[in-house]
Amino acid sequence: MPRILGVDLPKQKRIDVALTYLYGVGRYNVKQILKDANVPPEKRAKDLTEEEVSHITNTLQKSTVKVEGDLRRDISQNIKRLMDIGSYRGYRHKKGLPVRGQRTRTNARTRKGPRKSGTLIVKKEAPAPKKA
Repeated sequence: MPRILGVDLPKQKRIDVALTYLYGVGRYNVKQILKDANVPPEKRAKDLTEEEVSHITNTLQKSTVKVEGDLRRDISQNIKRLMDIGSYRGYRHKKGLPVRGQRTRTNARTRKGPRKSGTLIVKKEAPAPKKA
């Protein structure tokens, strides 16, 4: 199982599909990376040699596209910046609500989480009869 940038790629899949398991790498980027690394896209991940894996890794590191840890860090810093400056989008991130204008009256369960149970109705006990 080849390991590229700290991610284990699925060994049974073609390398052009397996590389999309890297965060921030899509089908278009894969074509360019494999072309630069001189690796045929039809090759299975398990059939890659150490040399080919190192060529792919070097090509990824040299490319201007941010992937894996760098991309995750940049995204989290951008969200943190929005929260720190107190923008509307930052406020929505803080509250865990949809950020891009979606309705929240219905739906939005992915961001809001599971429904909270309905209001609890507590019945008052009848007052005890007064003794004379």
